[in-house]
Amino acid sequence: MTLKEIVHINPVLLALLATLFTWAVTAAGAAMVFFFKKINQKILNSMLGFAAGVMIAASFWSLLKPAIDMAEEQGKIGWIPAITGFLSGGLFLLIIDKILPHLHLGLKTENAEGIKTRWQRSVLLVLAITLHNIPEGLAVGVAFGALAHSQDSGMLGDAIALAVGIGIQNFPEGAAVSIPLRREGLSRWKAFNYGQLSGIVEPLFGVAGAYLVLQINPLLPYALSFAAGAMIFVVIEELIPESQQGNDTDLSTIGAMLGFAVMMLLDVALG
Repeated sequence: MTLKEIVHINPVLLALLATLFTWAVTAAGAAMVFFFKKINQKILNSMLGFAAGVMIAASFWSLLKPAIDMAEEQGKIGWIPAITGFLSGGLFLLIIDKILPHLHLGLKTENAEGIKTRWQRSVLLVLAITLHNIPEGLAVGVAFGALAHSQDSGMLGDAIALAVGIGIQNFPEGAAVSIPLRREGLSRWKAFNYGQLSGIVEPLFGVAGAYLVLQINPLLPYALSFAAGAMIFVVIEELIPESQQGNDTDLSTIGAMLGFAVMMLLDVALG
């Protein structure tokens, strides 16, 4: 099947397939709990740093830059939708961060954020990773939804690169939630189920994002920028602090640099 033939497939279906792929990679990462009971802090820092680098690069190359280009093609001032959508995406995640009960890796249960609950520590840990995955699914969905308003095969390349990049960084994310849950005392099977379940929001938000931009074409630059802002919020609020635990912060920095380079390579090569 050629790129032009793929472009003519229903974008919502493409978004579903792409986010099912990213979810499956999360599950594959979570399956590492069947082979390991503990995860070295240095390795964990590197993986989280890598995920942060991928998300930073994806936010610009796959979302913000296309949003600016698209706005200018529509006769708009390019930076207005980009800034408006970007800040709105960050605000959206800030609100969810304040409401959704969750607990970051390495912290005590009393340090849980969001509305106070009596939920188990394991559930709070899973919800923290779930929060990471909301903007990722939304970003992939919006990117594929944009294909309905453009026959440019380059945009298809951008969307595929984004899905592949998100998928790559989902593997260590899946391991980063399931293995610590095993260390918390959960069985391997339950830790795996919780780990893969954290990624199920990606198909949900992916389909929602694709459907939204299908309905309202003028919103597309705002939607792309919105997804970028939500991803950057997660990187700064969640991933970078978690990757800096311990004394080996250089490894998380190197991981972030590699993640950025891999995502940039994918986007430039495929886009």
